[in-house]
Amino acid sequence: VYKVVTQVKPVVVFDKSRERNPPFELIFPKDFETGMEMDFANYITIREGDVITLGGVKNKGKTLLCISFCGENIDRHPVLMGNEYTKSIENKETGELTHIPAPRFYNRLVDMDWINWVNGDGTDKFQLMPVKEDYAEHIERDRINIIDWINLDANQLYDIGRVIEDIKVGLGSGIAIIALQKSTSSDTPRGGQFAKDFTDCELLLDQFGDSGDDILLTVGEVKEKTKPISGKTYAYTIWNGIKILNFREVVKCPTCYGKKWKKSGNTSIPCDDCYKSGYVDK
Repeated sequence: VYKVVTQVKPVVVFDKSRERNPPFELIFPKDFETGMEMDFANYITIREGDVITLGGVKNKGKTLLCISFCGENIDRHPVLMGNEYTKSIENKETGELTHIPAPRFYNRLVDMDWINWVNGDGTDKFQLMPVKEDYAEHIERDRINIIDWINLDANQLYDIGRVIEDIKVGLGSGIAIIALQKSTSSDTPRGGQFAKDFTDCELLLDQFGDSGDDILLTVGEVKEKTKPISGKTYAYTIWNGIKILNFREVVKCPTCYGKKWKKSGNTSIPCDDCYKSGYVDK
């Protein structure tokens, strides 16, 4: 068995024309009422070629964050790919498939009317791609590529590291924001450590308290930051699937220590200091 080894040349580091590249100017989602960007974003440095992963429990706001990232950075003409963003219609005469925006996705964008989704001539400011697999092959170089979400078979979850690596290779001076599914009790997306290997910024989404519309956001591993930020927790409410409200930092409840239950005699009762959420506002 023979293997052809590709010849490579050394990379010059300290060239006379070389200079520091500034951070990638990415705007994080904002609280709709205050207009303020998620405050932890001030401490996270995003670079060209970086990957941000959003590991979230099912129906816990991954799509809203993806669409919000798109909307806040709309003038950069981001690229959207999503499992549930498009649907196909078959021409009964020719059998040809035509892709259109999925109704729920389209309605969301229309309802987010504070964002100007179109150019002056009525064309989209973003690019919607009907891609549901082989994402690396469809990455648009030097742009913001948003993928919601990567679905792998249960016996192939370990491949997520290679998938993210292949996406990263094609980014050029752009970045990727990738949504991944996460189990309720897990502190990593599906794929475990493999999902972290090529991630530069990790955000985790869980339910906050008993309301399905309240979200707990945990800042996971961050490759470059200006202050310790990993492990910080934040809470917010999703309104009608399109708005982020009451975004604030939260900490584990000092009464129940995040367990949601507190001791009362020989038994345990729901913690009323944190309303059984395990967290209180900082």
